[in-house]
Amino acid sequence: MTKKHNPHCKECGNNHTVKRGSRNGLKRYFCKNCKHVFSIDHRQKRPVFWIPYIDGIPYRNLGNEHGLTGTQVYRIVKKEMLNLPDNTWLTARYCNRYSGILIVDGKFVKVKGFKKKIPFIYAIDYLTHDIVVGILVKSECSEAYRKLFRLIKTTNYPLRVVCCDDVLTSLEPALNYHYPKAKIQLCQNHYLENIRQKLKVRTSRDHVKFFSNLKLHVFDEHVDTKQLKAVLYHFITGSARKNMLRQQIIMDIWSKRKYLFEYKNILNCPKDTNLIELFNSHLNARLKSIKGFKSLPSAEMFLNAYMIRRRTKKFTDCESKFKHLNGKCSLELSIKKQAEWPEIYGLKTPEM
Repeated sequence: MTKKHNPHCKECGNNHTVKRGSRNGLKRYFCKNCKHVFSIDHRQKRPVFWIPYIDGIPYRNLGNEHGLTGTQVYRIVKKEMLNLPDNTWLTARYCNRYSGILIVDGKFVKVKGFKKKIPFIYAIDYLTHDIVVGILVKSECSEAYRKLFRLIKTTNYPLRVVCCDDVLTSLEPALNYHYPKAKIQLCQNHYLENIRQKLKVRTSRDHVKFFSNLKLHVFDEHVDTKQLKAVLYHFITGSARKNMLRQQIIMDIWSKRKYLFEYKNILNCPKDTNLIELFNSHLNARLKSIKGFKSLPSAEMFLNAYMIRRRTKKFTDCESKFKHLNGKCSLELSIKKQAEWPEIYGLKTPEM
């Protein structure tokens, strides 16, 4: 009779297997169904620490769980993270199934030796939710974005449009240098929030109706440039006619129309950066628990490990049009067809 604990055959999947001794610490089995001989490693494996640490479990807790000190766990985690591949190399070497729609944003990180927090800028492919590249820079300037798009270009990413906050003065020159044909879509949520603050809608009733009508007729309803021009002209000659601040807002919308409404010309392009904001909220919570890094290399090492972890962790709560992503990880969605799964310490190959 086949014993219950005997493993299934790796060749045919049948459970009619019997033991056939051992070799070099590996248990060998023979399949009665297909006559295949295979080995299984039953030896106790050392636990992987970098994954639970990135997920938010402190060194001390990990140490208590495995009979180690917090310092010992720290050293192990550091060694494991140093053995991880570079995230940009991972993209360039293994990935090519991308939409060309890139959402770019950043999060400020506290690093010892810098008076102020410095930006970590990263880019996510919209349809796969995969983190293509990410860099830690000293300031959010044009040169920083040049470096970002230069790295993106080395991965052969098919960039068509960049969705971002209102950082045109630093982002646009860098984008045009590396991707002259790529478009820009400004986040409408951030843009509307800036208008809301200028008008002090939350503290004063003077511009509440104007703002509501502006949001409805300009950002929610307009179809093309001709209609947009007509709607804005109606505002200029109507509710904004005697108010300079309102007129400035209307003129700014017209001057940035190609950035605010580019999503209408590109299939699947979002009109906001909500996706990366969700990533930011998770990263922000993790950075808050760390309370800063001792050096620039240690910050880069952690952020590289963080990006890899996010790319290899399965989605569980995607909704609406991204509901089909649940149960899969973003790297699984972007990896080249028939490509071997990259060797990443502590991570198993998903069933693809």
